[in-house]
Amino acid sequence: MSTLPHTPGYSRRSHEIAPFHVMSLLARAQALEQAGHDVIHLEIGEPDFTTAEPVVRAGQAALAAGHTRYTAARGLPALRQAISGFYRSHYGLDIDPERILVTPGGSGALLLASSLLVDPGRHWLLADPGYPCNRHFLRLVEGGAQLVPVGPETAYQLTPSLVQQHWNGDSVGALVASPANPTGTVLSADELAALSASLHARGGHLVVDEIYHGLTYGLDAASVLQVDDSAFVLNSFSKYFGMTGWRLGWLVAPPAAVTDLEKLAQNLYISASSIAQHAALACFSDEAMAIFEQRRQAFQQRRDFLLPALRELGFRIEVEPQGAFYLYADVSAFTDDAQAFCAHFLETEHVAFTPGLDFGFHRSNQHVRLAYTQEVPRLQEAVERIARGLKRFR
Repeated sequence: MSTLPHTPGYSRRSHEIAPFHVMSLLARAQALEQAGHDVIHLEIGEPDFTTAEPVVRAGQAALAAGHTRYTAARGLPALRQAISGFYRSHYGLDIDPERILVTPGGSGALLLASSLLVDPGRHWLLADPGYPCNRHFLRLVEGGAQLVPVGPETAYQLTPSLVQQHWNGDSVGALVASPANPTGTVLSADELAALSASLHARGGHLVVDEIYHGLTYGLDAASVLQVDDSAFVLNSFSKYFGMTGWRLGWLVAPPAAVTDLEKLAQNLYISASSIAQHAALACFSDEAMAIFEQRRQAFQQRRDFLLPALRELGFRIEVEPQGAFYLYADVSAFTDDAQAFCAHFLETEHVAFTPGLDFGFHRSNQHVRLAYTQEVPRLQEAVERIARGLKRFR
């Protein structure tokens, strides 16, 4: 949290919510491109694939049919039914569509959950490192994040033991991510069940970010709803379904929470984009699912190339990522200033990746995140440039 005095006339919360540092790095990368340099982008957490053609066609058809008005705050009934069917076919779960709220991106789901569950001065436990917006949304609702330092010994995830150590009188729950950003690690069904039991024993809520579900390699990620039907689940059409710019997600909530969540949705954003919702119906077609599976296989091929290549160069990646499309690498063999390290490779080799500062505070200056959101030939070129840049790094 920032300790600088807030700007007179502006809220303290606006000052204390940190910017995405990667965005300044992206701006510099774009400036280098405009100057004629070939920059390899490994910094942004966005699939490089455009939206699948069946989804694009569905969006175009929705526009042509005039589906441009507000939907219900909880989302199109047909889409909530389709999401329910997805849980049935992929997880064997019977999730009542009434429990599903369609939101403006996964961020909208996080906004609803934090607004519902966190009073001013109370907090969730979050792993450090983790996705920064999670703690910033808590600050926005005048709550907070109890950041728990985690490392490879727990696969960068919270455990019941860590919950026991860090829980206090202001704790109201925990948010975990599986697969996680920036580490790509996955919680098993048994690990989710143990976390759930630990939290429920303390009267706490379990919130699980499942936004990278579908993008797993060598295993299928378990949904927390398979072991805890009272958990809150955040998900999105951005990652596996490739609809980043459409800004569409969903929240699965316990039945008792739906009325209050719907009220919050009505006031916070009225409804998610109607065009995006109609387009998303096509995500569950056989044609679209086949495309998503091909893309998942491409991501796995990229991981399987980049992971050993970086390890060979001296990047320490002690836990093999099982999902998402990131490698969170310990660069302490080279530096204790990850920002300077990233700046060096951007300026000299024109390879952009993200310093750990964006993901928390625990050893953040000794870590970087690389997104394998480029085709393998581009990743090969990136590795060659990184190898060359390491020889010149001081």
